[in-house]
Amino acid sequence: MSTILNIIWLIFSGFWLWLGYMFAALLMFILIITIPWGIASARVGMYALWPFGRRVVQRSDAGAWSFLGNVIWVMLAGIWLAIGHIVSGFLLCVTIIGIPLGIANFKMVPVSLAPLGKEIMPA
Repeated sequence: MSTILNIIWLIFSGFWLWLGYMFAALLMFILIITIPWGIASARVGMYALWPFGRRVVQRSDAGAWSFLGNVIWVMLAGIWLAIGHIVSGFLLCVTIIGIPLGIANFKMVPVSLAPLGKEIMPA
Protein backbone atom coordinates (compact mmCIF):
# COMPACT_ATOMS: atom_id res chain seq x y z
CA MET A 1 0.00 0.00 0.00
CA SER A 2 2.82 2.41 0.80
CA THR A 3 4.30 1.88 -2.68
CA ILE A 4 1.02 2.86 -4.34
CA LEU A 5 0.70 5.93 -2.11
CA ASN A 6 4.32 6.87 -2.84
CA ILE A 7 3.77 6.66 -6.60
CA ILE A 8 0.64 8.82 -6.43
CA TRP A 9 2.48 11.19 -4.07
CA LEU A 10 5.44 11.43 -6.45
CA ILE A 11 3.22 12.41 -9.36
CA PHE A 12 0.99 14.95 -7.63
CA SER A 13 3.14 16.44 -4.89
CA GLY A 14 6.47 14.79 -4.17
CA PHE A 15 8.41 15.83 -7.25
CA TRP A 16 7.47 19.49 -6.91
CA LEU A 17 8.25 19.58 -3.20
CA TRP A 18 11.54 17.79 -3.89
CA LEU A 19 12.43 20.51 -6.41
CA GLY A 20 11.74 23.17 -3.78
CA TYR A 21 13.93 21.43 -1.21
CA MET A 22 16.74 20.88 -3.72
CA PHE A 23 16.58 24.54 -4.80
CA ALA A 24 16.87 25.57 -1.14
CA ALA A 25 19.75 23.11 -0.68
CA LEU A 26 21.54 24.51 -3.74
CA LEU A 27 21.21 28.05 -2.40
CA MET A 28 22.53 26.95 0.98
CA PHE A 29 25.51 25.18 -0.66
CA ILE A 30 26.36 28.28 -2.69
CA LEU A 31 26.47 30.41 0.48
CA ILE A 32 29.29 28.28 1.98
CA ILE A 33 28.45 29.19 5.61
CA THR A 34 24.99 27.64 5.29
CA ILE A 35 26.14 24.18 4.13
CA PRO A 36 24.64 22.42 7.21
CA TRP A 37 21.22 23.80 6.25
CA GLY A 38 21.81 22.60 2.68
CA ILE A 39 22.50 19.08 3.92
CA ALA A 40 19.36 19.14 6.07
CA SER A 41 17.31 20.46 3.17
CA ALA A 42 18.56 17.72 0.84
CA ARG A 43 17.82 15.06 3.48
CA VAL A 44 14.25 16.29 4.01
CA GLY A 45 13.85 16.72 0.26
CA MET A 46 14.58 13.03 -0.27
CA TYR A 47 11.99 12.27 2.41
CA ALA A 48 9.49 14.55 0.65
CA LEU A 49 10.10 12.64 -2.58
CA TRP A 50 9.11 9.21 -1.13
CA PRO A 51 7.61 9.66 2.39
CA PHE A 52 5.33 6.67 2.97
CA GLY A 53 7.05 3.86 4.86
CA ARG A 54 9.41 6.26 6.64
CA ARG A 55 9.05 8.52 9.65
CA VAL A 56 10.80 11.51 11.19
CA VAL A 57 12.20 11.21 14.71
CA GLN A 58 13.94 13.71 16.96
CA ARG A 59 17.64 12.99 17.39
CA SER A 60 18.72 12.46 20.99
CA ASP A 61 21.82 14.64 20.59
CA ALA A 62 19.90 17.65 19.21
CA GLY A 63 20.19 20.58 21.56
CA ALA A 64 20.40 24.34 21.64
CA TRP A 65 22.47 24.55 18.45
CA SER A 66 19.79 22.69 16.51
CA PHE A 67 17.15 25.04 17.88
CA LEU A 68 19.20 28.10 16.92
CA GLY A 69 19.87 26.63 13.48
CA ASN A 70 16.18 25.96 12.98
CA VAL A 71 15.34 29.58 13.86
CA ILE A 72 17.77 30.73 11.17
CA TRP A 73 16.40 28.09 8.75
CA VAL A 74 12.83 29.41 9.13
CA MET A 75 14.02 32.86 8.09
CA LEU A 76 16.09 31.57 5.15
CA ALA A 77 13.86 28.98 3.49
CA GLY A 78 11.67 27.08 5.96
CA ILE A 79 8.65 29.36 5.74
CA TRP A 80 8.49 29.02 1.95
CA LEU A 81 8.76 25.25 2.05
CA ALA A 82 6.07 25.09 4.74
CA ILE A 83 3.79 27.23 2.58
CA GLY A 84 4.43 24.81 -0.29
CA HIS A 85 3.33 21.89 1.90
CA ILE A 86 0.21 23.73 3.07
CA VAL A 87 -0.85 24.77 -0.44
CA SER A 88 -0.15 21.30 -1.82
CA GLY A 89 -2.05 19.74 1.09
CA PHE A 90 -5.12 21.87 0.47
CA LEU A 91 -5.06 21.11 -3.26
CA LEU A 92 -4.78 17.37 -2.60
CA CYS A 93 -7.63 17.44 -0.07
CA VAL A 94 -10.02 18.59 -2.80
CA THR A 95 -10.45 14.98 -3.97
CA ILE A 96 -11.32 11.99 -1.83
CA ILE A 97 -8.33 10.00 -3.07
CA GLY A 98 -6.01 12.91 -2.30
CA ILE A 99 -7.07 13.34 1.34
CA PRO A 100 -4.44 10.93 2.77
CA LEU A 101 -1.80 12.69 0.68
CA GLY A 102 -2.99 16.09 1.86
CA ILE A 103 -2.81 14.94 5.48
CA ALA A 104 0.72 13.67 4.85
CA ASN A 105 1.60 17.12 3.50
CA PHE A 106 0.27 18.77 6.64
CA LYS A 107 2.30 16.34 8.78
CA MET A 108 5.46 17.42 6.93
CA VAL A 109 5.05 21.11 7.80
CA PRO A 110 6.85 20.85 11.19
CA VAL A 111 9.88 19.11 9.66
CA SER A 112 9.99 21.68 6.85
CA LEU A 113 10.17 24.42 9.47
CA ALA A 114 12.72 22.66 11.71
CA PRO A 115 14.84 20.08 9.83
CA LEU A 116 17.91 20.26 12.05
CA GLY A 117 17.97 17.71 14.84
CA LYS A 118 15.64 15.35 12.97
CA GLU A 119 16.40 11.93 11.53
CA ILE A 120 14.46 9.97 8.90
CA MET A 121 13.96 6.32 9.83
CA PRO A 122 12.13 3.41 8.19
CA ALA A 123 8.68 2.91 9.66
